[in-house]
Amino acid sequence: MSLNPIVLSIPVFFILIGIEVVWDRFRQGGVYRLADALTNISCGITEQVSGVFFKVLSVALYYGVYEHVRLTTLPINGWSLLGLFLLVDFCYYWAHRWSHEVNLFWAGHVVHHQSEYYNLSVALRQGAFQKVFTAAVYAPLALLGFHPYWFLLLMAYNTLYQFWIHTQYIDKMGWLEYVINTPSHHRVHHGRNPEYIDKNHAGSLIIWDKLFGTFEPERAPVVYGITAPVNSWNPVYAQVAHLNTISQDLKAARGWREVFRVLFGRPGWHPDGQPARHPGEHPDGHSGEHPDGQPPGVSSKSRAQVEQVVVGIGVNIYVLIQYLVLLGAATYFLFRFEQSSLIERVGLAVWIFATAATLGMLLEQHKSSRLCESVRVILTICTLFFWMNTH
Repeated sequence: MSLNPIVLSIPVFFILIGIEVVWDRFRQGGVYRLADALTNISCGITEQVSGVFFKVLSVALYYGVYEHVRLTTLPINGWSLLGLFLLVDFCYYWAHRWSHEVNLFWAGHVVHHQSEYYNLSVALRQGAFQKVFTAAVYAPLALLGFHPYWFLLLMAYNTLYQFWIHTQYIDKMGWLEYVINTPSHHRVHHGRNPEYIDKNHAGSLIIWDKLFGTFEPERAPVVYGITAPVNSWNPVYAQVAHLNTISQDLKAARGWREVFRVLFGRPGWHPDGQPARHPGEHPDGHSGEHPDGQPPGVSSKSRAQVEQVVVGIGVNIYVLIQYLVLLGAATYFLFRFEQSSLIERVGLAVWIFATAATLGMLLEQHKSSRLCESVRVILTICTLFFWMNTH
């Protein structure tokens, strides 16, 4: 069984998140909200589950280039691994930067920025389509002859590195701020303050942002989230919300020039005559000044409406219990994927997506949430009964 280090690190992620939650309660910092944290984790689950299917597209591209058109075969030693580490981080910078600057790529990455909180659980909030959209950026490394095993390993560690920088409880780190990506640098990256938007795209090393003019130090307090909130705790909807926006813009586009700009222009641009996607949003995707004197992007209109939803303690307890079941199912899916049949893989994946969606609907008190959850529970019981009687 070949599992990547990210999957193997999941227990460590939850231990560290638990420690931060306890510390946050002790400090009364208010950097966590249950519904938001659960949605972050659900987005991570949907990304990992869909990722085992999308590997056919993303990982296969690297293997294909390496096996058929590589220019040479590089030896594995300390120097080549150091070079690969730097090149992986360099390519990550550009893949990440283009994910902010190209609308179609933003559809895969925006999920990571939707939370209006900032804590370790946000690190798990990942877009299901991001790897598919950015896979080609790493193809030159295969062309140069870096073996896929070492490429995938260093890519995984590049991702793992970025987990710990999603916290508000680590201040600036002295001279390290000049070299590595730190919590301070990454807080800026998650800000929707005008001066912070599209800054600090680094993975492990902040030097790329300083070289290519996208660095911004943390000065003003950071306002987290995106300028047009997704307004949902449903992780499945969160994954496709921006794709829906792109679809609407494509229908309204007049000619191939506007179609191209909708897909590959900067996020926030809409065909002429189309209203802004959110009150106060300008065509460049930034928010304007608001009359209440607050920083751009933080008026009552621009905060997610789901933030105002009050959920009873009974619903919270029920959802939390169901999330533990969901985590168990997702863990089983990831660790048993290679031993499962195709119908078992697809069936369990569909169940995971449906469960994450209905639990999110319960948290936002959607009008049909209880009906959907009832249907899900009944179908789950019937499926389990059928499976137990056929195995």
